[in-house]
Amino acid sequence: MFLIQDLFSLPRLHHVFSESVLQSLSESVTSSSCKSTELEQCRDESAALVLKFVAMASILLAGFGGVAIPLAGKSRRLLRPDGDAFTAAKAFAAGVILATGFVHMLRDSWEALGDPCLRTYWGAWAKFPFTGFFAMVSALCTLLVDFMATAYYERKEELGRVERAKVVECGSDEEALLETGIVEVKDVGGEGSHAVQQTHSHSHHRDDVESTVRHVVVSQVLELGIVSHSMIIGLSLGVSQSPCTMRPLIVALSFHQFFEGFALGGCISQAQFKTLSATLMSCFFALTTPLGVAIGAAIASVFNPYSPGALITEGILDSLSAGILMYMALVDLIAADFLSKKMHCNFRLQITCYCLLFLGAGLMSSLAIWA
Repeated sequence: MFLIQDLFSLPRLHHVFSESVLQSLSESVTSSSCKSTELEQCRDESAALVLKFVAMASILLAGFGGVAIPLAGKSRRLLRPDGDAFTAAKAFAAGVILATGFVHMLRDSWEALGDPCLRTYWGAWAKFPFTGFFAMVSALCTLLVDFMATAYYERKEELGRVERAKVVECGSDEEALLETGIVEVKDVGGEGSHAVQQTHSHSHHRDDVESTVRHVVVSQVLELGIVSHSMIIGLSLGVSQSPCTMRPLIVALSFHQFFEGFALGGCISQAQFKTLSATLMSCFFALTTPLGVAIGAAIASVFNPYSPGALITEGILDSLSAGILMYMALVDLIAADFLSKKMHCNFRLQITCYCLLFLGAGLMSSLAIWA
């Protein structure tokens, strides 16, 4: 009798179980139970909307100002890319980028992927350190892209140089030959008598080419890392409805946007891009975060940043961006400058750059108290 009753109750139990599962899945995507009580109490949509416009204007001006200073000042003695003042300022900016990756992006990723909601719905997220894993994968992939892009540009430049040399050899055009870096003019007799001879000067030309190629690759990969995390933080600010969170975040983002722009502008200046290319790269950087804020503000009413799906997406993207920024700051900005001959030959510049490097990292890290 009990068995028959149990059999008749199976469809009803199955229906109840199905509804429970569907309800759990729905809540995992749309639930806002992860939102803290403090943020809910500070919620003010009208004030938040005003702050979003302030944020877009402030971050836009900071980004354009930061990236424009080294580009506009490369013809000035004080801000020339090969000057000591530029190297020192670049060290400060490198410290800001390093702290952004280690202190801000990794922390945000850790908090998002370690949220209690994810432990409730997907327990696997709490059993593996995905933040460190994705940051490591991102850094290794950046190394691979860095290596492949450098090899590609060097091969392209070398082939172009060889082709130019072959073309001008037949015409004996001294000026064209000199441009290839393979030959130089030497006096062989009396006054005014000279001949074009092959020399070892092409080795110096090759060093210059390799240096320019490195700056091209560094500027492009650095922009990729900066732009990717700029879009993330822009969206995060745009969907927020809490003025308490937004006020310190606007100050922090404007500060780090300025110095990230300065570091990127310095790399673009050293890469010797054409004016159009440099302008496009600068505008792309400066507009990314304000665009993210605008998109976030537009979808704020329908997007739940505290759902498990949003937390996972934000956490993964933050950790990937952190890996890119940490690699670029340590390898292509700090190591490239601090291990150079220029730095070794100037003790005063060494002390100045080290102090500014730690100052930039320290100031950017301290902003984590408020944002």
